[in-house]
Amino acid sequence: MTPQEKAEFDRRRRQRNLVVGAVLLGFVILFYAITIVRMGD
Repeated sequence: MTPQEKAEFDRRRRQRNLVVGAVLLGFVILFYAITIVRMGD
């Protein structure tokens, strides 16, 4: 694997990790909001 290929691989992995992190954060916010709404009833 050339240094250029490794850089591209690392860039894609970092991008995918950011997407996975954003999705997880979205789920956390969603569950938090649902909990707050249900406690208000």
